[in-house]
Amino acid sequence: MFGIGLPELIIIIIVALLVVGPSKLPDLAKSLGKALGEFRRMADEVKETIEEEMVKEKPKDEAKKEAEAPKGTETATAPPVTEETKAEAETAYAAPEPEQKQEQEKQVTQGASTDDPKRT
Repeated sequence: MFGIGLPELIIIIIVALLVVGPSKLPDLAKSLGKALGEFRRMADEVKETIEEEMVKEKPKDEAKKEAEAPKGTETATAPPVTEETKAEAETAYAAPEPEQKQEQEKQVTQGASTDDPKRT
């Protein structure tokens, strides 16, 4: 219990017998037992009170978190990636093919010569 073995317990009983006397030793043991029982009951009550308060505080904490959360700011979810969306993305961001590049270069060179009204 408290790290007290049998030899230590015998010594404590002998000292108590000498100090208190044999007639009052049973009364002392009785009151000591009652005090320890009362102490245990009080400790159990404190423990139960703490547990009850923890249970009561839990819903309050959840309500507080919900109240602190910004309302109407739900996160948007991205649409699922399908083969069609992959193909669209590849064509939208793909580099122009060599034929398209040549046509673009021709348009640029022709546009430069025909854009200026003085040159025609």
